[in-house]
Amino acid sequence: MSSNIIHDADGSASRIVLKEHTGSTAEVLFQGGQVVSWKNERREELLFRSNKNVKPSIMEQTLWKPPKAFRGGIPISFPQFGTFGSLERHGFARNRVWELDDSPSPLPAANNQSTVDLILKSTEEDLKTWPHRWGEYIVVQFEVRLRISLSAGKLTLIPRVRNIDNKPFSFTFSLRNYLSVSDISEVRVEGLETLDYFDNLQRGERYTEQADAITFDSETDRVYLSTPTKTAIIDHEKKRTYVLQKEGMADAVVWNPWDKKAKSLPDLGDQDYKKMLCVDSAAVETPIILKPSEEWRGRQELSTVSSSYCSGQLDPRKVIYG
Repeated sequence: MSSNIIHDADGSASRIVLKEHTGSTAEVLFQGGQVVSWKNERREELLFRSNKNVKPSIMEQTLWKPPKAFRGGIPISFPQFGTFGSLERHGFARNRVWELDDSPSPLPAANNQSTVDLILKSTEEDLKTWPHRWGEYIVVQFEVRLRISLSAGKLTLIPRVRNIDNKPFSFTFSLRNYLSVSDISEVRVEGLETLDYFDNLQRGERYTEQADAITFDSETDRVYLSTPTKTAIIDHEKKRTYVLQKEGMADAVVWNPWDKKAKSLPDLGDQDYKKMLCVDSAAVETPIILKPSEEWRGRQELSTVSSSYCSGQLDPRKVIYG
């Protein structure tokens, strides 16, 4: 088990590379605390990464605008998911530079795992952006911690948010998982059937999922509510199933832009929608409220099973409920 810090030409730390004994790796940026790569022992990339990530323009650099999150990997939304609030889309945590966390207690030691602990603390700039009215509370000072652990066949993220102010505040949160798939039309998601969801393509109207599994033939942007702890994402062509387990994040967001929306996104290739699917672990419908000194903790574990439903070797219901 090992971890290495990679530095840019100017000497500043830019990312951490985690490695474990079977040969799998993960790469994490200090920018946004964002996982941008997860490769298995066969060096196959499991997370989608856009080749069209846009660098800040000269004008943006002159105006000291923060860089945008990398399109792909696992970006973080905090203190706001999407446009569910008054802040910039998906909040500011993904646009801030995180630091190594030297005192990640009270989490237990990460034995037999390659691990990094990161922290994001509120700054004067954040205090200008946010305090704002969110429900009945004004948000001020906070700490966000993130532990990323790599073990054989698994990638685990443990986010934590602590209120270090003298008044309560609320927030929404998500881990957006850009999963690499062979062909989106050959992918199905199981574990979310019969659940209610908000359809963001229908102005957030609430519906109930009627299908036995979610499949894709057009743009999809839904927030599934009160979801189970385990979801299976089955890629028939690759004969691979992603297993997503989570705690502390009741909702799940399923997103694929399809062809028309993909062409409108400057940091996404026109055909990239075919090779990606986002299934988020999220707390969206009901904001999390923290009193002074309280801490919220979530957990997400991604793993893969090297056979799929169509191979006859794996029943996805056993993955979800077994």
